[in-house]
Amino acid sequence: MRHLIQLSLLSLLLASPALAGDTVLHAGPMQGYSAERSIALWVQTKRPASVQFRYWPVDTPAKAVLTPATQTRGEVDHCLTTVLDGLTPGVRYRYELYLEGKNVQRPYPLEFETRPLWRWRTAPPTVTLLMGSCAYFNEPEVDRPGRGYGGQEEIYESMAKVKADGMLWLGDNVYFREVDWTTREGLAARYRHDRAHPKLQALLAAMPHYATWDDHDFGPNDSDGTYPLKDEALKLFSRYWPAVHYGMPETKGVFQQFPIADAEVFMLDDRYHRSPNSLKLGPDKVMLGKGQMKWIKHALAASRSTFKLVAVGSQVLNKVTPWEAWQPMFPQEQKELIDWIVTQRIEGVVFLSGDRHHTELLVEKPSGGYPLYDFTSSPMTASAHGMREDNPEFKNPLRVPGTHVAERNFGVIQLTGPAKDRRLILEARRVDGTRIWRQEIPRSKLGWPKKK
Repeated sequence: MRHLIQLSLLSLLLASPALAGDTVLHAGPMQGYSAERSIALWVQTKRPASVQFRYWPVDTPAKAVLTPATQTRGEVDHCLTTVLDGLTPGVRYRYELYLEGKNVQRPYPLEFETRPLWRWRTAPPTVTLLMGSCAYFNEPEVDRPGRGYGGQEEIYESMAKVKADGMLWLGDNVYFREVDWTTREGLAARYRHDRAHPKLQALLAAMPHYATWDDHDFGPNDSDGTYPLKDEALKLFSRYWPAVHYGMPETKGVFQQFPIADAEVFMLDDRYHRSPNSLKLGPDKVMLGKGQMKWIKHALAASRSTFKLVAVGSQVLNKVTPWEAWQPMFPQEQKELIDWIVTQRIEGVVFLSGDRHHTELLVEKPSGGYPLYDFTSSPMTASAHGMREDNPEFKNPLRVPGTHVAERNFGVIQLTGPAKDRRLILEARRVDGTRIWRQEIPRSKLGWPKKK
C-alpha cells in the first residue's frame, strides 16, 4: 500500500543530519526479490530502531512515497524486510533509507528497477545475471591458525559495477566454523559478521539477490539432513535472504523458483533432505528427497519458459570427482531427473552449480536427449584449488576445453537475442571483473529438432 508523504513530515526528514543513522545501520540495504509491481528491501540494524524507506520514480521525484516506521527487533537479529508494492512495471526508482528518522546516506546509488511487463507487448528483454559461490570472510579470532582462508573481497565491488538484473548465490554463502554450528546463537553470529563486510554492501544494494545453500551455510562441512539444527539454519537463511517462497507446504527447504524475462530459475536444496554421503546406494539414498524431486519434475514440466536454469550447490554432471557431487554420490536420483527431462522432452534446461573451489563448464548429451550443460562457478572469496595431473578430474572428459579456472572468480549469464533466436552467453570473470572465458549457446541447441 502506498503512503503519501505529508509536506511537514517530508521537510523534517530532509532537514535531518544525513550521517546520524550510520551509528545504527549494521548491514544493507539489500535488494531481495523483485517483480513487476513490488520489490523486497532488507536492512539490519545494530539495535532496535525504526526503519523507513522513501522512494520515487527517478523521473518524477514529486511522486515520492514514505513507508510507515517499522521497528527492528532483537529476536530476529534486528533484520527487517520491507516490501514496496503498488509499483509500476519497468520503471527505475530511487530511494532513501531512514533510521530513527535520520536519512542514512550510502557511498553508492540506492536505486532499483521493477521487472518489465513485456509478454504480448515486446520481444523478450536481454537479461544479465551474476552467479557465484564460496564466500569466505576471515575472522582471525575464531578461524583456524595460519594464513586466512578468505581474501580478495574487492571481487564484490567489481560485481557491483556490472549492470545486472540479479545475483544468484549458489551456496557456501557464509562459512560456519566450529565455534558456530553447535548453537543457534553461533549460526546467527556468523551471519551478522559476514553480512556487514564493507566491501559487500555495494553489491547488496546494486541488484536483486536470490540464494540457495550448500554444506557450509547449512551446518558443518559435508553436513546432511541429520544435522540437528537444520530448522534453525532454515529460519536464519530465510531471514537473511528474503524470497517470495521457500519450499512447499508439505516439503521444507530453501528450494524456490522465479521467472525473469523468458526464463525461469529453479533453485534446489541439496542439504535439508540429504542422506549421509556414506550411506550405501539404494532407493533411500537421496540428495533432494522425494518431495523436492516431485516438485522440480512437475515445475519443469509445467514451465513454458525459453530457458530453465536449474541452480544447486552441488555439481550435477561431474562423474569423476572424488569429492561431493550429485552424480557419483547419488547416481540413482541424478539419473531419475535426467531421464525425466529426456522422456518428458523438457527443453531449455541448463544447470548452474557451485561448491568446488574451481570454475568449469561441463556438457553431456544423455541418450535420446540434447546437450546438457553444468556451469560451475567457484570460489568468490574462499581459496581456489588447482588440480594435480594425478587427479581424475585433471582431464575431465565432460569439460568444455578452456573453461577450467583455478582462481577466485564469478560467473555472468546473459539471455539475449530476438524471440526466435535466443542465446545463452556464459562468462567467467576475474576478481577485477575482466573476462576469463566466454561461451555462447544458441537456444536451438537445447532441445530436439523441430518436426517439419
